[in-house]
Amino acid sequence: MKEKGLATVKVIAICLSVVAMILAGAAFYSHRTYKEPVVASEYVTQVKKLSDYFPDLKGTVNDCNIYIFEGSEPGGTVLLIGGTHPEEPGANLTAELIVENLRVKKGKVIVAIRANRSASTVTRPGDAYPQFYHIETPWGVKKFRMGDRWSNPLDSWPDPEVYVHYPSRQMLAYMDIRNFNRTWPGRKNGTITEKTNYAFMQLIEKEKVDLFIDLHEAELEYPVISTIVSHQRGVDIAAMTSMILSSTEFNIGMEYSPKELHGLSHREVGDHSRAISLLYEAPEPFLDRVRGITDERLLLTGKDPFVMKAGEFGLLYENIDENGWPIDVRVGRHASTFLTTLEMWSEFHPDLPIVIEGIPRYNDVIANGVGYYFKDPSAAPENRVFYE
Repeated sequence: MKEKGLATVKVIAICLSVVAMILAGAAFYSHRTYKEPVVASEYVTQVKKLSDYFPDLKGTVNDCNIYIFEGSEPGGTVLLIGGTHPEEPGANLTAELIVENLRVKKGKVIVAIRANRSASTVTRPGDAYPQFYHIETPWGVKKFRMGDRWSNPLDSWPDPEVYVHYPSRQMLAYMDIRNFNRTWPGRKNGTITEKTNYAFMQLIEKEKVDLFIDLHEAELEYPVISTIVSHQRGVDIAAMTSMILSSTEFNIGMEYSPKELHGLSHREVGDHSRAISLLYEAPEPFLDRVRGITDERLLLTGKDPFVMKAGEFGLLYENIDENGWPIDVRVGRHASTFLTTLEMWSEFHPDLPIVIEGIPRYNDVIANGVGYYFKDPSAAPENRVFYE
């Protein structure tokens, strides 16, 4: 009888394990295959795929949409990317806000909402990240995938024991071979992440991109925060943008891109192309190691008593209070920084102006909420709805 009872327990345990595996597998599949609808602005002139610039990406998870806006007057060209690290939602939300509302008067604006789409199809193992987050809009709730810092291991396996960056030969952490911001300028015969970087470099060359901007968020424990990181060829624009914003809207610093730290966009894009490269960092308490429960509420409100306590002990590089760092504040910072950067670009390069309209500034996003600027896919013309 004892053996029979033990066998019954084993059978029940196996059945429960199978049920758990099925439920988990369904959740993982739903997350990986979820399509985010985007209603492109009526002023979009064309939507390409990244594989149009590097055919090896065709049909892969990282063959992302490339939204192109051309003004009625000639000028310079800017490429803005979100989704380098999909665990930093302020970046892809800002990029999508721009795609849905942009109008270009002079020059050309190119936007990728999820530059490393693979990393948006997985969340960080062991950190209890939410799989999705939701933004309130005037027409309902808009659902977004939450992601990880690194490309999905399903798309890039195995990791090496040591990652040797190409072409510098600098040795980096093994998992950073899947980090889209450690693999620039990429390799055409490399991993999926390196191939994606390479494809963007081909885009920069073929579209004659003058200015490249990479959107990010960072934990408050990280010293490079609330800042613009600039390649040495862009420090005049970055410094002026920093000074103007700090005196009119919010404090934001400027950092020089380290010349000996390789693989990052603000270094390699500037070194290996004609484009001036900049990177924006906004504060995201969700990423801090001292945080509390890692849920959707923290993701969107940026409020956490544990991070506040760390600030009281001087362990942070940015201030935080009971107001936290809400998603609207973070997106608003990126929107105003982008607008001011283009204003400075046009002043420094009057022969290559980039003049845009339709994008809200910092105070507008805070007042209205980021969801106010997203369009209803069910009410939009079919030819303007794309999926990320």
